[in-house]
Amino acid sequence: MPGFQRRFGRCLFSLPRELRRNAACRLNAENRGVPAKWRREGVTDSGVSSLKADFSPHLCYIIFMCLILLAFDCHPRYRLIIAANRDEYFSRPTASAAFWDEHPQLLAGRDLKGGGTWLGITQTGRIAALTNYRDPGAEKPDAPSRGHLVSGFLAGAMPADEYLSFLKRESPAYNGFSLIFGDPGRLLFHSNRGEGPQFIRGGIHGLSNHLLDTPWPKVDRGRKALARIVADEDIIQPDALFAILADRTVAPDALLPDTGVGIELERLLSPLFTATPIYGTRSSTVVLMDREDRVFFSERTFNGRPEMVTSVTREFRIAR
Repeated sequence: MPGFQRRFGRCLFSLPRELRRNAACRLNAENRGVPAKWRREGVTDSGVSSLKADFSPHLCYIIFMCLILLAFDCHPRYRLIIAANRDEYFSRPTASAAFWDEHPQLLAGRDLKGGGTWLGITQTGRIAALTNYRDPGAEKPDAPSRGHLVSGFLAGAMPADEYLSFLKRESPAYNGFSLIFGDPGRLLFHSNRGEGPQFIRGGIHGLSNHLLDTPWPKVDRGRKALARIVADEDIIQPDALFAILADRTVAPDALLPDTGVGIELERLLSPLFTATPIYGTRSSTVVLMDREDRVFFSERTFNGRPEMVTSVTREFRIAR
């Protein structure tokens, strides 16, 4: 069995027996044959099929891993700093960040399959970012797309407090998520797997596929790196933030969380930047909002290799 296929297979078969039911079904649902660049790395149609054979559809989403790092109201020049990675299957159709035709003030990428987005900002200062909560045993295959929770806030006019009430009412219908949302003056955090909403205090924070500031290795590593930049630099260089997001260091086994997916998969997902031939970091995004309401937004997209595929940068001033 080729190298990647063997490693990925070990990850899947390390799941508990009751969960070991087609964690790789996305490969079947979204891949129409294996691209040539994957074949060169040892992934074949028959090999992928062999990994799919014994698993169940309700675990299609267990691998998702994302990271949001933010510095909120703790730098003399910047009110908000965000550095975020979105991890996904490379076959999932996605549009790069742009201002949306139907909502011209909304700047975000777009999930072309499920709809909505994972991170965005508007020219009026509304901002939202979401990660999936990793809970493989509780996934509902018919749940609505969580990306609509981000775009719904960004495209609407509902104050954050009212949107929080909406989330409390509607969130049980969704698979697990953690959402950061608000405006430059106030950010809120809400998860349908946590103990309740909270206002985000000033400081350095991190969110992966659990709750805010859960001390997973990639969260701790990212927070420490961001804290150093915030403490040392008067003017934050976007490349310094992208360098944090590009960190491929694998965490020691002793520090890995146990989320029910097995040690091989925990290890595979532990770097800030994840890369396999079929799944990994699809985009890295940096947002800088200074205290004069100027916004710098930059997104870099990837397809499994260290070199970025596309880059989008936009700058504007928030309209008050």
